[in-house]
Formats: sequence, C-alpha cells, structure tokens
Amino acid sequence: MRLATLKNNTAIAITKKGIIPLNKIDFFGSIKDLIRIGEKKWKEISNNINHAEDGISINKEEFAAPINDPSKIIGIGLNYSDHANETKMALPKSPIVFAKFNNSINGPVDPIIIPTGITNQVDYEVELGVVIGKTAKNVSKENALDYVFGYTILNDVSARDIQFSESQWVKGKSLDTFCPMGPVIVSWDEIQDPVNLEIGCKVNDVIMQQGNTKDMIFGVAELISKLSQIFTLAPGDIIATGTPSGVQYGKENPNYLKDGDIVTSWIKGIGEMINPVVEV
Repeated sequence: MRLATLKNNTAIAITKKGIIPLNKIDFFGSIKDLIRIGEKKWKEISNNINHAEDGISINKEEFAAPINDPSKIIGIGLNYSDHANETKMALPKSPIVFAKFNNSINGPVDPIIIPTGITNQVDYEVELGVVIGKTAKNVSKENALDYVFGYTILNDVSARDIQFSESQWVKGKSLDTFCPMGPVIVSWDEIQDPVNLEIGCKVNDVIMQQGNTKDMIFGVAELISKLSQIFTLAPGDIIATGTPSGVQYGKENPNYLKDGDIVTSWIKGIGEMINPVVEV
C-alpha cells in the first residue's frame, strides 16, 4: 500500500484504481493515526481501500509530507562508508545519532528555504526514511523489521557552517524546511528488503548522489534494534538512515545549494521528491 497526505490534511491511498481519500471509506484521521490503530484494524482498512470505488486525480503539488508530527525524527550520521570517507571522518563503531526537529519537516515538492543571513553552506543528503509501526523497546535485530510500518524518502538538508560550528549537529539539521519528506509511505510488505534499494539525488540536471542502501554500515534492522535499546521508538517515529557519497561537504571547491536550484531525491520503489531552493 502507498499512503500519502495532501496539503488539506486529507490522508490518501494510491492504488491501481487511482487515489482513494481515506475519508471515503470512513477513516478521518491522519497517516499517524492510521499507524497507531494497530495491525488488526489496519488490515480492515486496507481491505476497504481495495474495495473502494474508482479513485480521483490529484496534482502532485497538492502532496504534503506524509507525517508532520512524529514524536521523533532520528538522524543517523556517516552510515555509508563512502560518505564517511569523502567527509574525511572515521568510520563509526556504533550509530551516530542526532535529531531533526519537527519544524524542519517539508513537503515533497515544496521549497527548501535558505536564510542567507544565517547560513551559506547548505547541502543535500538523500536518505531512506523508516517509519516505525508499533512501540519498540529492547527489540532484537532478528525481530526488528516487524516494527516497521513502511518506508519513505527524506532529504536531510544540512547547513554545514552551523552543523560544524559546535559538537552537536541538531542546529544545522533543524532549520525550517530542511527535512523534505515523501511523497508517499510505502508499506513494509511492498519493500521486503530495505537494504537493497537504489537511491540518488541530483541538483538541477546533474546527478550528485547515486548509491544503494545495501552499502549502509548499519542496516535498518540493526538500527532499530540498537536505537530501541537506548530509547523507546513510538508509532510514527522516523529514522533517517544516512546518505551515500556525493554531498558537497568535503569537496575542494564545494558548490552548495543556491537560489533557483532544483533538488530531486529518489529511491527506486518509492518515488521521487522535487524541491526548489529559495534564498531569503
């Protein structure tokens, strides 16, 4: 199942029949509400979606981030060895964890806004986003994928000058609009191997990042297990699993994002986001 949220807060399912607003099958909550109702009720709703009348047509500009109020956005740093190498940082022995605040959440076609008085080193980082489906605490690696609701695309936009001005990364990662997400959440049953997905990012017409999630140092199951040993993962939480090589930070002559750029992020099997860059 492919699920999304429109800018008017309507939750939708994207099916072979077209787009089905969930309020047409008498579900009036958000995608996060849908996640929290539990597997039994979810199967009932899924069945109702499959038997719904023909869908409607929606312009892609109407799509918002599928979830705008997770209790946590958990970032994982340096989770691809080639990315660690290009930034001249040591390979992590355990996951490097940081947070992005909810104010950074942005839609899959909405502008990335750069406040030029604060930063002039804004970088892109396409990532696989893991959406937690049920409360996870002290779960084993073997059972970890049972706690996944689905997967989405996320771009961990980063103000490098702010990020590396201190030891904590959260400020440089949490500027408004610095977390484009979407365009859909693809349920776990449609992506049974999250560590074998082609992933990439281009700026304007130039491919900057092109990799595969199989190259992650810590895979999805291991991340969920390790994180759940430290803190409880809640339904709707999002784990940004790290980015492959090709970012601007670490280049001899970096070409950071600027006004007028178009950032396209994609993951095969999920879709793509297209975000323009606007300087203010």
